[in-house]
Amino acid sequence: MTVLQLADKAHYQIVQISDCHLLADVDGQYQGVKPGRYLECAIKAIASNKQQPDALILSGDLSQDHSTQSYQLLARLLAPLSCPVLVLPGNHDDYDQLNWLTGQAPLLAATALQLANWQLLLLDTKGDTPAGVFDVSRRQALAQRFQHSNASHFWLFSHHHPLPVGSAIDKHGWQDAAPFWRLLATEPRVRGLAHGHCHHAYSKQHQAIQLVGCPASSVQFCQQDSWHTLDQGPMYCQWQFKADGQVNWQFITVKR
Repeated sequence: MTVLQLADKAHYQIVQISDCHLLADVDGQYQGVKPGRYLECAIKAIASNKQQPDALILSGDLSQDHSTQSYQLLARLLAPLSCPVLVLPGNHDDYDQLNWLTGQAPLLAATALQLANWQLLLLDTKGDTPAGVFDVSRRQALAQRFQHSNASHFWLFSHHHPLPVGSAIDKHGWQDAAPFWRLLATEPRVRGLAHGHCHHAYSKQHQAIQLVGCPASSVQFCQQDSWHTLDQGPMYCQWQFKADGQVNWQFITVKR
């Protein structure tokens, strides 16, 4: 695991963007919207803020059509940012393409962020199907990370959701979440987990751990058993991690 350590300070601003679903053409259509233009709009809004984020985390499903051009488009859209960008894979993503992507500035191949007393860990839940998996080898690696870290607090980021959310996406949820939750029960420093995949902004607690669903930068999924989407414009999650252990988040909708 490669850890990116940021300089110590009182608080950090982190942006999380998820489920971009880019196509080869920036004007390509997905679920009735142009996800390339939506992401472009979100990045411009972030880059124009007076207070730039300390880092940006992309939490999966970056490409919809799996094309090389869609990843090239993503690199081009992210280029104006001055902060480091970290990536974790979603079920739609390709490892070879992600390896190329993390070599394009400002993207990096790090899978953890050290923020003073916080360590943010990026988990890989990609499997052979659209559903999420976190098998024994991945759990063992996470347990070793806990064991060898002197961080006071952990926050986890994944693509898949480890508990049902009550929508059609639950058919493709985290399939082996039970042993994952048992592992987290042994580590009191884990404060929360943020994920994508659901295209739905929400927060709740489970086992005294905060769960936060990041809205999609493309379209949102309706909370029902059948597949329906909502065009609410580009959305993302803005985080603040404080050295004293406090954490806050806000769901942002970008004006079009």
